[in-house]
Amino acid sequence: MDFNEQIDRRQTDSIKWDTAETVFDTKDILPMWIADMDFASPQPIKEALKKVIEEEILGYSYPGDSLLNAIRNWQKDKHNMLIEKDHILLSPGVLSSIAVTIAALTEPGDSVLIHDPVYPPFYAMPEKNNRQIYRSPLIISDGRYEMDFDNIEQQFKEKNIKLFILSQPHNPGGRIWSKEELVRLTDLCIHYGVTLISDEIHSDLVYSGNTCISPVTIDETYKDWIVTLHSATKTFNIAGVKASFMIVFNKKLRDQIVKVQEETELGIVNTFGMRATEAAFSDSREWHEALLLKLEANRDIVTAYFDENLPSISYMKPESTYLFWFNASQLGVEHDVLRKTFAKIGKIGLNDGISYGPSGGAYMRLNFAVPESLLMEGLDRIKLVFDHFNK
Repeated sequence: MDFNEQIDRRQTDSIKWDTAETVFDTKDILPMWIADMDFASPQPIKEALKKVIEEEILGYSYPGDSLLNAIRNWQKDKHNMLIEKDHILLSPGVLSSIAVTIAALTEPGDSVLIHDPVYPPFYAMPEKNNRQIYRSPLIISDGRYEMDFDNIEQQFKEKNIKLFILSQPHNPGGRIWSKEELVRLTDLCIHYGVTLISDEIHSDLVYSGNTCISPVTIDETYKDWIVTLHSATKTFNIAGVKASFMIVFNKKLRDQIVKVQEETELGIVNTFGMRATEAAFSDSREWHEALLLKLEANRDIVTAYFDENLPSISYMKPESTYLFWFNASQLGVEHDVLRKTFAKIGKIGLNDGISYGPSGGAYMRLNFAVPESLLMEGLDRIKLVFDHFNK
């Protein structure tokens, strides 16, 4: 668990590293964009995958009780969520789950509501599936995002919304929605007949002093209205194995989703994904605890650096995730060229805020799940960009 080891990921077909020059149209880019970590994955997971190879035959496999119980135990221990095996629907990925739920629970032309800003596929998936997509702008208060419930209710009334896709915790702002906020949102969903899709892929990356609540655990009646999306891939840095799961208590909703999964073959997870997920939840808890300490330390390095070296730049201190959302409007650069500006001047690859929605246009997203030496280099490159415009 040496989180300061620099691992050379170049020439491994890494999206983050090997496509950076193409994505940012600049050489010598330090990539701190796409959300995977530059830390070695847990040893128990690697050992589990080696064991698959040693079994000699890579034949068909199915999700056994040990995998399903690992998921159940993790959700119980970490999220106070009591689930049965038949509540779990495996999926190749959270985006696959979103696509399936859209197809299963809405019709072409139906309306879907998301926050603004939010993870870009929340917009892309409904749009690609011929649904009407609407955004509810988040409000900035005391340096963090809050929901505009009046706006949400207005859109529920006027736009005949069928689905609300929630990022809990919020990507990119790192905000963990409180119990009170989740109650208010879910009550609105129930009142207007809206199914809530709760993407909780970052919910195991929570910093001290914060608690991430899954809305499905708040009230028994909520279980009929919520589809929970989760995965071990983000937490344990195993995105390449492509495995996730949905938790669906309502049998009617579950049957509708299963029907689409069967029609599209999107209810199947490969052997490596299943074994990696089981090893993550069952055998990698010590690694997880150490990771949280490292990420929190990195987060504090980032905020301290900005406070000392870029004191006029506002940012959101993440309560979860390893993503840092800072305001680059001081540069006076158009939103659609911010990413290129940081790449050309600072040689650093960041996610541009405009891709998360119109309300995120002034912001940039930094992935700080890297060894400290790379983190400091990245921060210096960001400062170089601001210094360039402040000459």
